[in-house]
Amino acid sequence: MIHAMIDSGATNNFIDREYADSLGLQYHDFKNARVVQAIDGRPLKTGPVSQWTEPTRMWIREHMEEISFFVTEVPHFPVILGIPWLTLHDPNISWSNRELQFASRYCQNHCLVAKVCHATDAEPIITLPKKYSDFWDVFNEKEAEKLPPHRPYDCAIDLVEGAPIPRGHLYSLTEPEQEALREFIESNLRKGFIRPSQSPAASPVMFVKKKSGDLRLVVDYRALNNITKRNRYPLPLISDLLDQLRGAKVYTKLDLRGAYNLVRIREGEEWKTAFQTKFGLFESLVMNYGLSGAPATFQHFFNDIFQDYLDRFLIIYLDNFLVFSRSQWEHEQHVRMVLQRLRDHGLYAKLEKCAFDLQEVDFLGYRVSPLGLSMDPAKVSAVLEWRAPTNKKEVQRFLGFANYYRKFIPDFARWSDPVTSCIRGKQPFRWTEQAEKGFQQLMKLFTTQPILQHPDPKTPFVVQADASDVAIGAILMQPVGEHLHPCAYYSRQLTAPERNYTIWEKELLAIKAAFENWRHWLEGAKFPIEVHTDHRNLEHLRTTRKLNQRQQRWALFFECFDFQIHYVTPAQTKQADALSRKPEYAAGRRETSESRLLQPENFATLTVGNTKSTSIEPTPSNPEPLCAQEIRASQQADAWAQEQIRQGLRFPFSFKDGLLCYRNHVYIPPGPGREKALHLCHDCKPAGHFGLFKTMHLILRDFWWPKIHKDVEKYVNTCPVCQRSKTRREKPSGLLHPLPTPSRPWEIISADFITDLPPSLGFTTILVVVDLFTKLAHFIPCDGLPTAKETADLFLQHVFRLHGLPKSLVTDRGSQFTSRFWKALQKLLGIDSRLSSAHHPQTDGQTERTNATLEQYLRCYVNYQQDNWASLLPLSEFAYNNGVQASTKETPFFANYGFHPRFFPSVTESSEVPAAEDWLQELTAVQQLLHQQLDQAKEDYKCHADGHRQPGPEIKVGDRVLLSTRFLPSHRPCRKLDDRFIGPYPVVAQLNPVTFKLQLPRSMRIHPVFHHSLLLPADGVRPDVDRPAPAPVLVDGEEEFEVQDILDSRFHRRRLQYLIDWVGFGPEERSWEDASTVHAPDLVRRFHQAYPAKPRPRNSRRGTMLERGLEEGDSVMSHGPCSPVPSTIVTDEEENMGFPPFQLESEPLHLEDVCPQEVNQTSLGQNSPPFSRKDNYNRDRGVREANRRSLRIAAKQLAD
Repeated sequence: MIHAMIDSGATNNFIDREYADSLGLQYHDFKNARVVQAIDGRPLKTGPVSQWTEPTRMWIREHMEEISFFVTEVPHFPVILGIPWLTLHDPNISWSNRELQFASRYCQNHCLVAKVCHATDAEPIITLPKKYSDFWDVFNEKEAEKLPPHRPYDCAIDLVEGAPIPRGHLYSLTEPEQEALREFIESNLRKGFIRPSQSPAASPVMFVKKKSGDLRLVVDYRALNNITKRNRYPLPLISDLLDQLRGAKVYTKLDLRGAYNLVRIREGEEWKTAFQTKFGLFESLVMNYGLSGAPATFQHFFNDIFQDYLDRFLIIYLDNFLVFSRSQWEHEQHVRMVLQRLRDHGLYAKLEKCAFDLQEVDFLGYRVSPLGLSMDPAKVSAVLEWRAPTNKKEVQRFLGFANYYRKFIPDFARWSDPVTSCIRGKQPFRWTEQAEKGFQQLMKLFTTQPILQHPDPKTPFVVQADASDVAIGAILMQPVGEHLHPCAYYSRQLTAPERNYTIWEKELLAIKAAFENWRHWLEGAKFPIEVHTDHRNLEHLRTTRKLNQRQQRWALFFECFDFQIHYVTPAQTKQADALSRKPEYAAGRRETSESRLLQPENFATLTVGNTKSTSIEPTPSNPEPLCAQEIRASQQADAWAQEQIRQGLRFPFSFKDGLLCYRNHVYIPPGPGREKALHLCHDCKPAGHFGLFKTMHLILRDFWWPKIHKDVEKYVNTCPVCQRSKTRREKPSGLLHPLPTPSRPWEIISADFITDLPPSLGFTTILVVVDLFTKLAHFIPCDGLPTAKETADLFLQHVFRLHGLPKSLVTDRGSQFTSRFWKALQKLLGIDSRLSSAHHPQTDGQTERTNATLEQYLRCYVNYQQDNWASLLPLSEFAYNNGVQASTKETPFFANYGFHPRFFPSVTESSEVPAAEDWLQELTAVQQLLHQQLDQAKEDYKCHADGHRQPGPEIKVGDRVLLSTRFLPSHRPCRKLDDRFIGPYPVVAQLNPVTFKLQLPRSMRIHPVFHHSLLLPADGVRPDVDRPAPAPVLVDGEEEFEVQDILDSRFHRRRLQYLIDWVGFGPEERSWEDASTVHAPDLVRRFHQAYPAKPRPRNSRRGTMLERGLEEGDSVMSHGPCSPVPSTIVTDEEENMGFPPFQLESEPLHLEDVCPQEVNQTSLGQNSPPFSRKDNYNRDRGVREANRRSLRIAAKQLAD
């Protein structure tokens, strides 16, 4: 501490030369020496003053300032403060106490720092090194306060055309804030940085506190930024900047004074920056904080100025400059070059924030030294004082801070996961014991962080990678002497799909993720990269031929790197192993999705529908689902497969999970396995009975065998369900004018209704919505035809919530889409409405085609009463979206989401779900290809549709043809869901060139001659379909046939009849049979439980009867030894025969106990199938009389 003299008569501030030398102050020479006079007017004896000091800090208790002195010889006091100092600070002087009080506004804002700087009294004074003293003007504070000139880099504020000019409201300010606002306006008006304005724009102002406790004015430019076109000039990556420091040993840090105020607003656009205060409206002439384009403009400015210095010896991040060099001599030249460039462009540095010639420096939150990077100790001390979070916001704040330093923390992903889990989803915040452990472990790791070496491209790289069930980790290292030193750590958690990967794939994923994260170091490395792993199978990565599609994509990625994989023991990979393993997580991880999949026997044979009307049981004609064990056994017995294995499995064959594969498709040997695969990919409900193209695409996802295309074509063409259900396609007349191709998914959609369907679960209508880009569709059941408002609600619930608003909607001219409400709604939402031409549904051809596909699907699977179609919609939607589209060459599901869904468990362990890192890139490529395919498809469609019609197919005698049901009566509730064709039937004669006679079943009772247009040649018959009808079973000497199902009931001539579907016979052989001849009580009971409103047996006054009941003289028939027997035997040959309702007696009678041997000729087992006499086979009078005689004997025995 020294004593200074305050002299109101001194014209300047003076310092004694001897004292200045003791402080090591730097001097600057005046061009012309200054003559200083004493109080009596005589010149000083020491002579003229020729030097002045650079600004230095001076403390008077809590008062701190930077001040320059004239250097001379002062005999009594080392420092004299003259009139310039008194004028600036205007102190209150207490002559009695000999004290100064600094109460002026200038001192309050610039000099009094006691509240925040009480602990810094011992801080060294920052001075400009003498070797840079000739650049003193670069650090001149007063010069920095001058208005900068206009430059080509002025900040532009380009507004969106037609956007309204923002005008905010005044914010309420506290008294200290109002005083700070007054000071800001006065100071900046004096500097010329702002000026009064008459702008139509007005943004409000507010204040935020600096770290020092001072108030900083901030203009709220949010409204202006919302209508400003963004400046997309990039800011550099901090990691890339730090990479440039390798090899540096000396550092100098520079910080600019004024920062954004060094850049002007582009001339003529100052009005846009206008801000309003209680003191008036002002506009800024310099760039302010808060403008959206400010950071990009600032970075662009300095990148251009220092373009030739960047990355050579200078890195810049906004207003933070770091000069780095390999030697002290070299460094001085670099610093001088940077300072000279600042001087040339009129830019100024802030001396108090600069640091020169350092061996280590804190820069952008890191401590940089020749040894490498470490965390800023000030930041570390701050995080160590962090309390355990008490809410989600505090957790997010902590993770945001800690994540910045994750490259220094081994096992960061492991320890941060339980902390992150506290804020996942929408569950309430709960700080768990695992979260506290992770939090404390991170605190510990922050204090023991290693120093990361700067990667050196001239030295070999070593990557150590490992994976666990829930995370992957890796370390990038380089040799230093005989040891490996870490350059960076990497770890992350596995996503849910990645947790289903095999161990081999997880280990490979760890290597791939490390290569992706450090690609800028590893790609093109001078030496081959050594990869250390504890999974020995990875050593053969580049030689194995057994790769699935995902692994093949990864293999292409690895081709960009020169690397070698070496197996090391787990003990040698303990560092990377620690990044991916932690016992608590392994024990607490969720069950993988693999363990929750339905087994094949529980999926492929399920019937979805109303539980009252549908049973869950396998269809007798359906083959059992495929399983790996069955395929493996058939391959072991197949000579061709064994020969391929003996030859060594050359490409494209491979061995996967014990199964022979061809290009990763499982080989199915000849036999029942192929029929099961075909059934699975064509006949089952998730497959959808689609055509050759989609079925082929579906089956080739998993299976292969020689000549598979021929077998699939034959199977599809001979499918009896497809032949009956699918509509014939004919070319329409007129040229096509396709709709424009959308540029992205769900940009243009179409919608239509399928109406007049039979009631099903309360629904009678289906709303079909299709995306014209991906072809993805949604099938929405409706209760009748909805109104315009109800249609809008359906779009909100089923379309908007999943895909957002479309740009265009293509519909027909239904009342829902032409109403004023719908038009006003579309206009309000900005949706372009495209209505189809009158009587021309082809305008909305996509939806019409989808409607036909949906109707075709429902025809294939709907029950006879057609009342279960609503329950089939989810599976029909899945089948449609999982079927490949001819126009896009992809399935709608894959085009929209980027992967194929699973509809039956895979016979191998591989998964088709892509890695999360690949998903977005792959989906983008798929959609770009999709756009090209759609354009090409439309050209193909147009060329195809504009051609001439083809002649009708040729039909000859002896051919089998399908008969159109267009003019045949339908007994089913809805013709729309009825079969389009029946048959096939043989052609027995050609009456003229266009008329043919068919051999029809006698039960059809129609004229068998038809026009050519109603006939369609059957493509063939499957071997299983063309089998001869099963022979009848002899019961009591009469032929009986097995009942497949009961489809309907009716009254015919006062008799109850059932419509019977027979085992082994086609739909054309269905027939109405009297209830008395139907010996299938379980099927009858099930039918009436499902359809209680259908004609059924009813009670009469004479007891429990069918219809009118049993009367004396009626005959009774039984189908097995445990059939129920009526309690009262009556006969009446003119009335209907029947059984009581289906209730067994407490002690049921057995037929063999009451019938003579000649009646009970055939004894059927208790589990025998239901039988009945077909009406076509018991019309002979003698057979019927024999039947009655046999049953009268039984009745007599019962009576006795």
